[in-house]
Amino acid sequence: MDTVGRAIEQWEREMSELNLLAMALVGRLKVTSRLVQRDFLEPFFKKHGLQAGEFDVLATLRRSGAPYALGPTQLYEALLITSGGMTNRLDRLEKAGLIARTPNPDDRRGTLVSLTDQGLEIINRIVPLHVENETQAMAGLSRNEQETLNRLLGKLIAGLEAP
Repeated sequence: MDTVGRAIEQWEREMSELNLLAMALVGRLKVTSRLVQRDFLEPFFKKHGLQAGEFDVLATLRRSGAPYALGPTQLYEALLITSGGMTNRLDRLEKAGLIARTPNPDDRRGTLVSLTDQGLEIINRIVPLHVENETQAMAGLSRNEQETLNRLLGKLIAGLEAP
């Protein structure tokens, strides 16, 4: 039995009148996220000289399509972080030569963040490796189970994001 199952078993013994399914689901989502981060994502990014947040910036720029450039606001909204957190990531990536900040030709007060040639090379090289790493993380489920879980989580997220 997993750690969440043991906790739920204890709650059922102590408060048997409660329906604990939602607690079990939320607990398992949290534990799953922590384990994937700890055992798969963090070691992968460290091996490639990045932090997870830095990878997220590079990947967001790359998936935006050529010319691989976005405004800082577009970036932090896409990544669901604060502008202060975005500034720190951008500073590190710029210092590493992976992104460049340039004036926004459409907004004289704004800037654009874009991948450098080096940043594009790195993200193009490691995204396939990242996908393989995530595939390994999901190896405990069959392809059909992964598709079902993906569909159900998408439905759950849509419901949570609804106004």
